[in-house]
Amino acid sequence: MRAVGHVSGERVPVREDLAAVVPYGAPQLDVPVRLNTNETAEPPPAAFLEELARRLPELALNRYPDRDALALRDAIALRLGWAREGVWVANGSNEILLQLLLAYGGPGRRVLVTRPGYSMYPELARTTSTSLVAVDLEADGTLAPEVARAAVERHDPDIVLVASPNNPIGTLVPHEAVRSMHDASRALVVIDEAYVEFAPEGSSVLELLDTCPRLVVSRTFSKAFRLAGLRLGYLAARPWVVDDLQRVRLPYHLDALTQLAGLVALGMEDAFLDHRATVVAERERVRAALEARGDLEVAPSSANFLLLRSERP
Repeated sequence: MRAVGHVSGERVPVREDLAAVVPYGAPQLDVPVRLNTNETAEPPPAAFLEELARRLPELALNRYPDRDALALRDAIALRLGWAREGVWVANGSNEILLQLLLAYGGPGRRVLVTRPGYSMYPELARTTSTSLVAVDLEADGTLAPEVARAAVERHDPDIVLVASPNNPIGTLVPHEAVRSMHDASRALVVIDEAYVEFAPEGSSVLELLDTCPRLVVSRTFSKAFRLAGLRLGYLAARPWVVDDLQRVRLPYHLDALTQLAGLVALGMEDAFLDHRATVVAERERVRAALEARGDLEVAPSSANFLLLRSERP
């Protein structure tokens, strides 16, 4: 055995602010019905897998992938009606949000979230050493424009991070509230639209991008596109946001297989999204049945899940 010098301990201590942190993650259980991660139960269309397999030989896997994912960003930009220079892609919307906090958060900066809200937001704030402040939603899960405005005026955040539809409630943030937070602050206002494809038409705040220069809209392929296993997210914003994110992104952060799969999926978008009407109808059927029990409160939802409250222990 090779001799070593003086050893003062068997391991290097983790950062003090992480010492008590339990790794984030919902349980991954092998059960017939799994609801705890809001996945889509239906697999991707069979035609997608066939086309992806057909095109795999195109990939030169001995070479690094397109670092800027230009073809995929072009396809997303076309879908959104937004310039490619203002579209960015990453490994799921969680990495999109992490990159935003790396670029615009950090020590001495703060991010404003809603309470309740997606449980990953505090984790992202802690990881990037960004201070976290919160605004409480109303009892019905809504965020009124005047409440939103008061929150940004009180906290003066560098970043506002809000999900619409909200996770875990499923309520939408009114466009007026988004504009209030933008116009009453200096913050980067990030609206996480992971579930927006299940919401009524016109729910997205994409239409505000033209008049709100500090607005960022984040989305994912994990929910309505049924590709949670792919890990692909994207955002639309002003080009300067994309320029800034490239300062913090890892080189070659999005692999060639994911880029190709995203392109193939966008090429057959209608087939991917044709299940939404069924999901929405089933959501409303289940909601009505649960409310009819009389012992449950079921929040109205614009997502693919329902939040239940019960007085029973």
